[in-house]
Amino acid sequence: MKIQQINSRNIVFSDDRADRFFDLNIHLIMGTKNNYLIDTGLGSEFVQPVLEYLEHSEKSLVIINTHHHWDHVFGNHVFKDHLIVSHQLCRELIIKNWDEMLDKYSKFGMGTVEQHLPNLVFENELYFPEDKVRLIYTPGHTIDSISVIDEEEKVINVADNIGDSMDEIIPNLYCDKQLFEETIKRYSEMDMETWISGHNVVLQKDVIGKIEEAMKKHSY
Repeated sequence: MKIQQINSRNIVFSDDRADRFFDLNIHLIMGTKNNYLIDTGLGSEFVQPVLEYLEHSEKSLVIINTHHHWDHVFGNHVFKDHLIVSHQLCRELIIKNWDEMLDKYSKFGMGTVEQHLPNLVFENELYFPEDKVRLIYTPGHTIDSISVIDEEEKVINVADNIGDSMDEIIPNLYCDKQLFEETIKRYSEMDMETWISGHNVVLQKDVIGKIEEAMKKHSY
């Protein structure tokens, strides 16, 4: 597991195991009141480095699921005693798709994998004012996708709304293309310095322009 300190309170934990077909990031924001873990990856062993990193922290830990896909929620059960936040559709889709996800993808699990659902859901926006952390609904990759903004350090986690690599900067879409276009337009109006995704490298503010260029180039 690679641990990358982005700035004073944002840390990205990245796993690039050679026996898996993608890299995977989970993201920690260390706020003033709470710590925030964005996604829980592939199971109990996957999140162990985060637990070790936070071993001496006395702050509450808030878990955020960016969307329902298996590689973002398989470790939820490790945090069953914590607040777990998602869009309302995310919770519904975990319930609906869990058995299928487990059947297809449990072979990629690391440690134990169990279903554990978000216990706080929202529709459009949720704000933690003490920490200047804002969650917004940004459908695109999936209908339940959200983004997480650290307003203090101008860092945004857009999960899989950015493609897995620079060669595939437009992500796979599991909802209406128009929703993705609207989300990209919304991103283009934001003043964010650092862009973090579920699978790509840590990117800078020009990434949305690159996505827009790719959309035009490929007659998207």
